Amino acid sequence: MVSLFKKSRSILGMNARNLHYIRPNNFKKARVIADNKLLCKKTLKKGALPTPKLIATIRTHDELEHFSWENLPSTFALKPNRGFGGGGIVVVYGKSKKDTSTWIKADGSKIGIQDLKEHIHNILDGSFSLSGTPDVAFFEERMRISKTFKPYAFKGIPDIRLIIYNNVPIMAMLRLPTKESGGKANLQQGAIGVGIDMASGITTTAICGKKATPVDYVPGTRLFLSGIKIPYWNDILHFAVEAQKLSGLGFLGADIAIDRENGPIFLELNARPGLQIQVANQSGLKERLARVEGLKIKNTAHGVRVGKNLFGGEIEESLEEISGKKVIGTTETIKLISQNGKELEVKAKIDTGAFSTSLDSSLAKKLGYEKILEQFDSIDQSQYKITRGNYESIKKDILHKLKKETALFKDIALIHSASGSTLRPIIELNFIMDNTLVTSKVNVVDRSNLQYPILIGRKDLKKFLIEIH
Repeated sequence: MVSLFKKSRSILGMNARNLHYIRPNNFKKARVIADNKLLCKKTLKKGALPTPKLIATIRTHDELEHFSWENLPSTFALKPNRGFGGGGIVVVYGKSKKDTSTWIKADGSKIGIQDLKEHIHNILDGSFSLSGTPDVAFFEERMRISKTFKPYAFKGIPDIRLIIYNNVPIMAMLRLPTKESGGKANLQQGAIGVGIDMASGITTTAICGKKATPVDYVPGTRLFLSGIKIPYWNDILHFAVEAQKLSGLGFLGADIAIDRENGPIFLELNARPGLQIQVANQSGLKERLARVEGLKIKNTAHGVRVGKNLFGGEIEESLEEISGKKVIGTTETIKLISQNGKELEVKAKIDTGAFSTSLDSSLAKKLGYEKILEQFDSIDQSQYKITRGNYESIKKDILHKLKKETALFKDIALIHSASGSTLRPIIELNFIMDNTLVTSKVNVVDRSNLQYPILIGRKDLKKFLIEIH
């Protein structure tokens, strides 16, 4: 796939990027802002753009020796001011319960005050800076991963890389940390890069690692990388264009993460963004840059509209062509077909946050499963204290009590929800969605107080991509 792309697309190479776009458009004053994280943070803050809260800075070895470690919170990110490529960054997720002078990193390993001091000495000496010159270390708040991305990322925080040129967002990709990358959203270290349709904010094609190996799933799972809807997409595009205006960088790579509580937050600006974003999107930057060069962009909103109109809008057709999957919305009218041939047409809720499909009990009865449900309801669940550990033994006991009627059941499932853990009967059910037949084992529960009688979970969405408006 990648080799064909390279032959058929107009790819922007490193030399062309430097000669035609960085040198003429990114003057020294602007590059200084991008290369200095603290200055970048200050610049963005002046424009009311969100950045992580600064906790403390250490500028000299003497300041390090007199630093008050007890004032550090239990979780934080330590960064070199002039670092690049993610080098020198240490992220801690909590303090050790046994030793308050020790913190826990993403991989579960411990890091103490002496370890942090040695690391900061290296930062101050310039071990991670662009030119090897003395640097500044700083602590900032650690962001919490958005619920949207939690199933797709290993430990760290995913981010969105956007390329902005002439106040127009022209290309974007989602970067997902993996176990191989050590929880860092860095493709050179093994992270995943997923192209994003500029109009809809929905992910398309994906690559993994510095070799840009094409991938369809999150490693070790069956979670599709295409079809993820990026939250706050319009805000992210607007923020990125505003950042270009504030920084003065004519050719900008903006890195934005999404915090669970605070939404989009800038991580940094790049004057020399890498070019793997082209491979992730299966599209060349050169032709996109040429299309916006010289355009008169009136304001930020105009620039965003131009980017969305020029480089998106055909997501459904392109996704179906790329993946062979149907694009559906967050609600769909489906036809339910029971094993005895009964059919019902209902409105379904599509929810990738749920693993399995849930069907309302009254609807299951209409489809002919009334006897099964009566047998299951005859069991008093209150006599069981259900946990993950004793689930299998309880399930075996219930099936034994049902005796001859157990043949009617496909299974019994332990479902965890906001209301607690419950056992639910599993029935086999076929349904047709967007002219596609799906055979599912669904759990049955009372959904009479909910808007939709059936919720389709991600286990039954493997043939589909979800478009969220």
